[in-house]
Amino acid sequence: MFYKEWKPIYERIAKELNFPEEKENLAADVLNKILQKKKLISINKLEDFVAGKEVVVFGAGPSLETSIILHKETVIDKLMIVADGATSALLKNDILPDIIVTDLDGNINDQIKANLKGSKTVIHAHGNNIDKMKRYVSEFKGDIIGTTQINPEPFNNLNNFGGFTDGDRAVFLADYFGAKKIYLIAFEFSGELGKYSFPNNKNKKLKLKKLNWCKYLIDLLMKKKQNIYYL
Repeated sequence: MFYKEWKPIYERIAKELNFPEEKENLAADVLNKILQKKKLISINKLEDFVAGKEVVVFGAGPSLETSIILHKETVIDKLMIVADGATSALLKNDILPDIIVTDLDGNINDQIKANLKGSKTVIHAHGNNIDKMKRYVSEFKGDIIGTTQINPEPFNNLNNFGGFTDGDRAVFLADYFGAKKIYLIAFEFSGELGKYSFPNNKNKKLKLKKLNWCKYLIDLLMKKKQNIYYL
């Protein structure tokens, strides 16, 4: 999804969830400046890494731990992308994710550890994670790339591949870079929050609204593409 397609969707999200435009711009500017001092993975390298591969995207739903055990032999030879807090569950099961998509909302120490071991990390800027970006982004010493949910054109170090929450952004990223097939694990929308969403640190009402958008966006992509499956 390119920004011209994403913009009207995001405008609806921002209006419903009351995201001030100036704060989103500030967040993007902060991350963009931090990344000026970092060696970033190139878009072409990320595309080469994903294109034509079978990809598994791990959400942070309640079934995550049991699903990892259930599908471990199936997914181990596929490219694995994790949404934020799901990183910790994979590491707990001795699996190093290939790509982490994060707004720094989960166990950041686990994400830094995985990044140092080789996990490419897609760090996202939004209005509510400015302090975390200032504190933690410099600690990621491996391959990283920056994203924003607004227009990326004014920011030379940021991209927008579509998507809103970590989970659906991971799916959109896989699609954007030409994954052959995309399998979704622990994407659940029953209203229950999984422990790897770290619900104690969050406004549950807001989180459930975001999950509704996550489902909407994945459904939207699945209607356009025939290569996305729930496991």
